[in-house]
Amino acid sequence: MKNDYVLVLYYSRNGSVLNLARAIARGIEANGIEAKIRTVASINDDSAQEYPLVTQEELKNCSALALGSPCRFGTMAAPLKAFFETTSNIWLAGDLIDKPACTFTSSASMHGGNEATLLSMALPLLHHGMMLLGVPYSEPELNRTEQGGSPYGASHVSGLNSQPELTQSEATICSTLGKRLAEMALKIKHS
Repeated sequence: MKNDYVLVLYYSRNGSVLNLARAIARGIEANGIEAKIRTVASINDDSAQEYPLVTQEELKNCSALALGSPCRFGTMAAPLKAFFETTSNIWLAGDLIDKPACTFTSSASMHGGNEATLLSMALPLLHHGMMLLGVPYSEPELNRTEQGGSPYGASHVSGLNSQPELTQSEATICSTLGKRLAEMALKIKHS
């Protein structure tokens, strides 16, 4: 898909969500599509970011979107929500309609709100008319994982000590989700 890309948009404070983003990007690029990893501006922290801040144009022109946030009381982090609150012009133009999308998250505990956070990120995507993808149970790691991962999207459980490294199951689930997102983008492009 020359000049096409999948936008991997994330917000991360301790590196866990960033590691999920990278694992999803590897899955995307395994299908020959560029993965552009981007982040959003923090609201209360001016620390340097490893990846560039996303632009409205990058969101508007992506072929697909993977959206990631840490769990914040069962919902996406405020910086990511604040960014989506600036996308009304993209919504009015219908620029994201019928583009595939997925979500990913990380929490400190097994019951830290991962699935609720994944669903909270789905809401703006559905309002934009995007086609939401999850992880199908054809991925065996969904049945084996003892940490993160659900049919709603990829996830990581960092533990109370904030361990950002993904387990093998979590990394495999991310790769599967990234590959699926890229495959759907390709199918839509060639339909």
